[in-house]
Amino acid sequence: MIVQSRYGVQLENGPFERRTADFLWMMIFGVLSLLVLSAIPIFRTPFLGVSLVFMLLYVWSREFPNAQINIYGLVTLKAFYLPWAMLALDVIFGSPLTPDLLGIIAGHLYYFLTVLHPLATGKVLLKTPMWVRKLVGRWRIGVPTQPSSRPSAQPDSSTGVAFRGRSYRLSG
Repeated sequence: MIVQSRYGVQLENGPFERRTADFLWMMIFGVLSLLVLSAIPIFRTPFLGVSLVFMLLYVWSREFPNAQINIYGLVTLKAFYLPWAMLALDVIFGSPLTPDLLGIIAGHLYYFLTVLHPLATGKVLLKTPMWVRKLVGRWRIGVPTQPSSRPSAQPDSSTGVAFRGRSYRLSG
């Protein structure tokens, strides 16, 4: 969970800032590609949560390749090598390789289709579908809240509701 929250938040605040639909599409594409890959008998695995975390880690490592990462206070390396270092640690600790490799494959597939291939050819093969953009827009996911210096004492008459609750922050 720490890996997912740390690197996922950095992706959301970095390359995917103000692109919530694209971030959601990356996760949906990752889930779907992992499901397809796990249908192959050699890649069959019962739980794909680790694979999804590795996919997120792989995409993060490609977006921030020169960031310095410290692993357990022992080794410092560039973020570009982090998925492979985590894979090596899982081998040392006796975890199975399949979930980690599935995540790396899915992450590379997404990164290749959205970044590497368009840079080389100018053609974007994997774009965020309109239904994902509409879903994000409909639920206003990722829309920054409007900070106000002082809450309004008058209800907003343009909304057409009889009661509009007001909240006041007590600290800060």
